[in-house]
Amino acid sequence: MTEQLNRVDIKPFLEEDIGSGDITAVIIPETMMAEAEVITREDMVLCGLAWFDAVFKSLDAGVNINWLATEGEAVGKNKVLCKLKGSARGLLTGERTALNLLQTLSATATVARQYADAVSGTGCKVLDTRKTIPGLRNAQKYAVACGGCYNHRIGLYDGILIKENHIIAAGSIAQAIRSARELTSVPVEVEVESMQEFLEASAAKPDRIMLDNFSLEMLAEAVKLNSGAIELEASGNIGLDNIRAIAETGVDFISIGALTKHVRAVDLSMRIKLVH
Repeated sequence: MTEQLNRVDIKPFLEEDIGSGDITAVIIPETMMAEAEVITREDMVLCGLAWFDAVFKSLDAGVNINWLATEGEAVGKNKVLCKLKGSARGLLTGERTALNLLQTLSATATVARQYADAVSGTGCKVLDTRKTIPGLRNAQKYAVACGGCYNHRIGLYDGILIKENHIIAAGSIAQAIRSARELTSVPVEVEVESMQEFLEASAAKPDRIMLDNFSLEMLAEAVKLNSGAIELEASGNIGLDNIRAIAETGVDFISIGALTKHVRAVDLSMRIKLVH
């Protein structure tokens, strides 16, 4: 998670909203100070403090932000998350960008916590995917970890995942894995869609096999045949309603695109009052 935090770059988010300048905030005297508080209107797992803070610090280096909840904490609805004091212009200009980031990352962490709780005690780890909101890859990957799940590869550069079209182009599962081994030392994973493909992949000894849309019976059979030799990952049509049963088949990992793809922003509000 530290790596993602070190990559916090708030400039693109501010430029997207402010552009050439906040032409509404200029109606407020430049020297006016204000206080504000952020409230959650629903239960959530808090995530994104570094991004939130960076927005306001970029606009007003002297702003004071006092958090009343911690990163990764589960908080109930109507709780005050933080209080701010600083330039009225800075608070008004940064409000939307800061809330957008906080509500999106908190939503991701909240969903991740639900999935992590669902497999608790099974020994199976829930993974995210590359199905992230454009421009928020590292931030959402951080939020997933904050919620108690785990990161799959970050991008195309730090892990090999051989899928159907790669296999077709390479000629066979074995050839695709062999070529990958010859070209790089990064972990090699291959996706299979049938027991026959699973057996072919097992014989070629990748680091991990992704079992795509396997039934519970097929997953259990694959786990039995594998006997712990290769890491196994289940994927495809998995939700909170069936993830526990899938984890109990004995697979090592379950990857869920919904952790980052289907998030609905947490309902947050920010109330500002002037300091006299």
